[in-house]
Amino acid sequence: MLALLITATSACSQTPAPRAGLTPAPAPASAQRPNVLLILVDDLKPALGTYGDRTAITPNMDRLAQRGLKFNLAYANEAVCGPSRINLMTGARSTSSGIYNFGMNLRDYMPGAVTLPEHFMRAGYHTESMGKVYHIGHGTVGDTAGWSVPHHKEKVIEYVDPASTGGKPTQEEALFEEVPVPEGNPFAYARTLARGAAWEMPDVADDAYADGRTAKRAGERLKALKQGNRPFFLAVGFARPHLPFSVPKRYWDLYDPAKLPMPDFERLPAGAPAYTDKQGGEITAYREPPEDVRGDKFPAELKRTLLHGYYAGVSYVDVQIGKVLKALEREGLADNTIVVLWGDHGYHLGDHGIWTKHTNMEQATRIPLIFAGPGVVKGRATDQLAETVDIYPTLAALAALPAPTGPQPIDGTSLAPVLHDPAARVRSYAYHAYPRPGRLGQAIRTDRYRLVRWTEEKTGARDYELYDLVADPEETRNQANDLPKIRAELDAILDSQPAARPINGKPRRN
Repeated sequence: MLALLITATSACSQTPAPRAGLTPAPAPASAQRPNVLLILVDDLKPALGTYGDRTAITPNMDRLAQRGLKFNLAYANEAVCGPSRINLMTGARSTSSGIYNFGMNLRDYMPGAVTLPEHFMRAGYHTESMGKVYHIGHGTVGDTAGWSVPHHKEKVIEYVDPASTGGKPTQEEALFEEVPVPEGNPFAYARTLARGAAWEMPDVADDAYADGRTAKRAGERLKALKQGNRPFFLAVGFARPHLPFSVPKRYWDLYDPAKLPMPDFERLPAGAPAYTDKQGGEITAYREPPEDVRGDKFPAELKRTLLHGYYAGVSYVDVQIGKVLKALEREGLADNTIVVLWGDHGYHLGDHGIWTKHTNMEQATRIPLIFAGPGVVKGRATDQLAETVDIYPTLAALAALPAPTGPQPIDGTSLAPVLHDPAARVRSYAYHAYPRPGRLGQAIRTDRYRLVRWTEEKTGARDYELYDLVADPEETRNQANDLPKIRAELDAILDSQPAARPINGKPRRN
């Protein structure tokens, strides 16, 4: 897993001090402004029934799609939890902020940024968050500005069965700050600990784990917020299907492991640079996957269990989301609440021999994105290309707030015209990026192609990947040399983007 060896100190339990220019405006009547319910799901690819996944059992998220508009071609701006959530909250791509990694914190690089919740708070909204909203851990802290009340943190790495840990703290628990970390470097401390289990399946209630508790709290807060005299912006973050696949047994029981879709293409694309590969890291932070063994060489039974755990986690989080949506309806808030469902990035499930994320490939970057509520058509889908950074200006437009202007770069484009008319188009591509040591990979995804341009920072030398996602949806062959005209057209789009910040650049104090 990517990580900078920086001491992590969570700031999310602190009450934010008022910042100059951020005094909330007089609160408008609730009926004049829609509420916002932002649902964030960690590591959720479009493994949902509504996206055509025939394995996934996701009735609640499927019903949400029937209530609103589903984006078929939505993409994370970077397939890493920490930067992706900063992309969402600031409207700035990683290449604009310079935040590519863990341990690169929002206020160090953009101290004056007006975040998405801040923008709503300035307009008189009550804003609050719970669960995994910003990434906390690995040297990354949350952001306190913009919340009307302190963030309610929940666990990401969590075990119920003592056999999963041997009764001792594990590496990932330490890195995510789920256990007390001695003074000093948390990464050094984590290296002294054993790896925890990659999955467990105890017969326990949903709220034995963080997501069940988060869903319960969200229902309670919706009931309380209904009584307030201000519209609200509520961010609810869920941890599963992030590893470890710690999920109550009944969700595992939903699936027959013999019928799970095993990976069928477990090699790098023909003609792709070797450094596009991702091996080890997060998947081998757990004890079952062998270290220093390529993902395609994992035993078949291990691959099957990892797939099983991922889908069990998807169904578990689907039920928790269903509880929140039911609470929204029970409190009579559904008709005046904009709901956004967002996965922070995609996930490799053995394709290309890769597990988890951290690549520029389709499986790591494509995300589910659904809008529902006032101002959104119902039961429709669109092929409009969308980026995570588009959510900020889109929500501002739906709530009739001024378009965000920063001072941080605002790279997103409002998707509001598409929410009214799914055939409308506001952009012909999506942009994302991911670094490798000494190289930055910038990508343009159109409705058919993806171009990845890798630039060596010291020399400026470039390598290219080009995939035809219609003819070759599994990205099996790099066609950068076979399709020079397409490559040139997409390369020109990359040239038109704002200049990318250096991978390991120092904070730009503005």
